[in-house]
Amino acid sequence: MGFDKNFIWGSATASYQIEGAWNEDGRGLSVWDVFCHEKGNVEEGHTGDVACDHYHRFREDVRLMKELGIRAYRFSISWTRIFPNGVGEINEAGVRFYSELLDALLENGIEPYITLFHWDYPYALHCKGGWLNDDSVRWFADYAAKIAELYSDRCKNFITFNEPQCFIGTGYLSGAHAPGLRVSYRDIFRMCHNVLKAHGAAVIALRANAKQPISVGYAPTCTADYPLTDAPEDIAAAKKCLFACPPLGRGLMRNVSWWSDPVMLGSYPADGLALYKDYLPEITEEDMRLIHQPIDFYAQNIYNGRAVVSDGKGGFAFAPRSVGAAKTAIQWSVTPECLRWGPRFLYERYGCPVFITENGMSAHDSVSLDGRVHDPNRIDFLHRYLLELEKAIDDGADIRGYFLWSFMDNFEWAKGYTDRFGIVYVDYETQERIPKDSAYWYRDWIRAHE
Repeated sequence: MGFDKNFIWGSATASYQIEGAWNEDGRGLSVWDVFCHEKGNVEEGHTGDVACDHYHRFREDVRLMKELGIRAYRFSISWTRIFPNGVGEINEAGVRFYSELLDALLENGIEPYITLFHWDYPYALHCKGGWLNDDSVRWFADYAAKIAELYSDRCKNFITFNEPQCFIGTGYLSGAHAPGLRVSYRDIFRMCHNVLKAHGAAVIALRANAKQPISVGYAPTCTADYPLTDAPEDIAAAKKCLFACPPLGRGLMRNVSWWSDPVMLGSYPADGLALYKDYLPEITEEDMRLIHQPIDFYAQNIYNGRAVVSDGKGGFAFAPRSVGAAKTAIQWSVTPECLRWGPRFLYERYGCPVFITENGMSAHDSVSLDGRVHDPNRIDFLHRYLLELEKAIDDGADIRGYFLWSFMDNFEWAKGYTDRFGIVYVDYETQERIPKDSAYWYRDWIRAHE
């Protein structure tokens, strides 16, 4: 069976990571602008002020996508390019930028997928309490409505949030990302609930303002647990592990069911309600109806996972990693099996078409003496992971598309420019783009599977 001719092959980026032009043409401040400009928050003092200068070079980048055979492009919109203060006055220069980007994509035969929010929250709304403020639901819905009004004549595919586990957990629990806070669990769960309500309100707003039929999705992330063996008891253990709510701690934000069950099933998981009961806000039936809006596809960002075995008692245990097991440059484990079992388990639980909206690796890339960028480890990584994703389809999972992270090297959040995930190398001094060997490999893979 494998990948069919309608499978979507794409790549992805995010606004703050590539655009630059942080204070040009009326763009407002985001929490990441403020965070980066304070000493010690980002490795080597890097900022996203210029990044890949995509704001000025997007036509060049789109032409390169076409040359490399990219069929679909997932990008996010900078909220503060459209609404400098998060709400209120519209910035026409920002509106024009994304309009011209969409036109360029369509002229080059590339299907756009818009992500409404990929972490660059308006600083002006942060100063009003951000996701702690119940008005944040309305703020996001109003923003979503405007994006649909502006762009749904040319874009048919929209994603509300990218990785809420990360922008809440890493931004407000560990403080490693913008806005760099460490708040109480009571505050964390209030923000979680408001983000989920904002998702539902945005789905309604997108559909109400769309100028043509659209597809709407949601893109959380996870560490995708997988069975150590194909034994039925290990498979059952891995599935149970993936959807179990962890105790309070840093693992809380790698939680699948807390962030996805309300969206997909209309209720929070029972084990989470019991574990977290002392910290939860009021949760009403009206809230759950708002969160549980019908969506067209369920997206997941998956990079790695953990091998799981049955504990022999109906539960699960983690298998130890092999000594010297492969890791990427950012020190993430290389576990291709996660891209078989993660999507399969998600489809079995939620029964909704699945997209992999991020997958890829950071490698120690550099320009060789021959002027090229040779990244055999990334090619091997992609090949292994895609073969496993194909197995998930053969297992019966309805998987519709794959977006490689990332189209080009970019600002890797608190890691600055010290990690490279792209299939296109970016020289940040000259802004030269150099397709890596993996870019040509991915082009050939797409051609072979059309």
